[in-house]
Amino acid sequence: MNLKDKLEHKIFHVISDVAAETGTSTFVIGGYVRDLLLKRPSKDIDFVVLGNGLEIAGLVAEKLEVKKVAYYKNFGTAAFVYDGLDIEFVGARKESYNRNSRKPIVENGTLQDDQNRRDFTINALAISLNKSSFGEVLDPFNGIAHLQERLLKTPLDPDQTYSDDPLRMMRAIRFATQLNFKIEEESFTAITKNAKRLEIVSIERIMTEFNKIVLADKPSIGIKLLFNTQLLHQFFPEMVALQGVDKIDGKSHKDNFYHTLEVLDNISEATDDLWLRWAAILHDIAKHKTKRFHKDAGWPLHDQEEQGDRKAHRIFNRLKHTLDNTVTYIKKIARNQFRKRSIEKSSVQ
Repeated sequence: MNLKDKLEHKIFHVISDVAAETGTSTFVIGGYVRDLLLKRPSKDIDFVVLGNGLEIAGLVAEKLEVKKVAYYKNFGTAAFVYDGLDIEFVGARKESYNRNSRKPIVENGTLQDDQNRRDFTINALAISLNKSSFGEVLDPFNGIAHLQERLLKTPLDPDQTYSDDPLRMMRAIRFATQLNFKIEEESFTAITKNAKRLEIVSIERIMTEFNKIVLADKPSIGIKLLFNTQLLHQFFPEMVALQGVDKIDGKSHKDNFYHTLEVLDNISEATDDLWLRWAAILHDIAKHKTKRFHKDAGWPLHDQEEQGDRKAHRIFNRLKHTLDNTVTYIKKIARNQFRKRSIEKSSVQ
């Protein structure tokens, strides 16, 4: 496959010229290629260089008259913004991991090494910018076929892939949710097996991925996957605790986990505001602690508002979300919906 006709933007031709002038092989790789094939808009473009990525970034920026380039020498990457695009360069590399850290040991490598280290086959696709093969797609893991099948699969052994960098498990769920893709069966099993490895990932990184799931068109897809793989249990046990239905003397209450997902999906049809969606997630977060069975009344709630407020604070503190106006805003929404529900219930009675 050749995508030469899709690479009309000036950035690709300037990089091709610089690669020819320096005798360096350069490729577009990762998410931009995936989104190009899926016909999805993308403003992030990653380039992998068989050589010094920092040097090529500097030469390209000079030709484009970009004044500000960020160099991250420890990671071997350089980045700048051009024409509304976020551009990043990296030298091709191979990685190995210590079991107690998701930070890889990095060495210079080939394009194949760089594709091997990618999380999914659909993100290992590369396009050549070299003059002799400009636009040619390099697809060593059948990523194009997996795009057509709407399938998420790792380039290498999924058990090793997820154990090495457990954040990839969250990314798998996020991509499955955003793209409406299916996670390949062996990969799904490996995620479940390695769920507890999430403990070596910072909560900030976890929440970045979780919030992207929450902001998806239908976030319940991803949260159900997180629940079924046991990933949700590792960082959000309060939400997990909502699942289940108690039944006494033939009287039961609704499953608050699935009810919460229904509320979240409903509000997501009307708003893409992250914090309104979080209000939906937290609106019944204390319910499993406040329900008490009564032989006449069934399952009345006790002190749900106060306990919900305290719980929201504890959750946001642990998840390292903003605690000032945001949590107050969410608590106010949750309180209002609880009061509205109580009034409606009273009027029915």
